[in-house]
This record gives sequence, C-alpha cells and structure tokens, in this order.
Amino acid sequence: MATSVLVRRLAALSGASAVGAGAYGAHGFKNRDPDDYRFTLYETANKYHFYHSLALLGAAHCGRPLVAGGILLAGMGMFCGPLYHQALTGDPSLGKLAPVGGVAMIAGWLAMIL
Repeated sequence: MATSVLVRRLAALSGASAVGAGAYGAHGFKNRDPDDYRFTLYETANKYHFYHSLALLGAAHCGRPLVAGGILLAGMGMFCGPLYHQALTGDPSLGKLAPVGGVAMIAGWLAMIL
C-alpha cells in the first residue's frame, strides 16, 4: 500500500472519530454551563482534532506523507488526547503533554513543505 493511501485512510478515520467525538460532546455536555472550563477544553480538543484531520488529507499529497502524517498524528494525540481526557474526567495529569503536542502539530504543518 502506498504511503499516501495509508495517510489518507488515517485522515478519514481521524475525521470520522472527530465527528463522533463532536456529537458526543454536543449531547454529553448538553445540560452543562457553557462557561464550564471542561466544556471549553472539550470544544478546543474537538476543533483541533477536526482541523488536523483535514491537514492529514493534505499530508497525504506532500513529498513526505509518512513524515508529515506521522508528526501530525503524534501531535493530535498529545494535544487533543489530554484535553479530551481532562474534559471527560476532570483529571489534569496529562495536561503537560498538550504544549508538546501543539509544537508537534506545527512541525507537522511545516513537514508538508518537504
């Protein structure tokens, strides 16, 4: 299987899971105060999950799809994962990964130049 096909399939799975997570958040937080910090964290995680799922589609067509896609996926996991986790559990213990994930997502965008 070509690398670009693999990255495109990962983008599709990521996008589908972002839609599912968004639907869960819309219903799971339905009766909560919109100013609740956990709700805000969830929305932020979901927004960046969507944006970077789309970025993965672009990564599938760059010169080094495995490099750019791998960095983007790692960044999404390290940024969105801790935010989703804290929003759903209230446990901030993974929060220190989020800035590293943010830097990785920036690096993933830059890797698409290669």
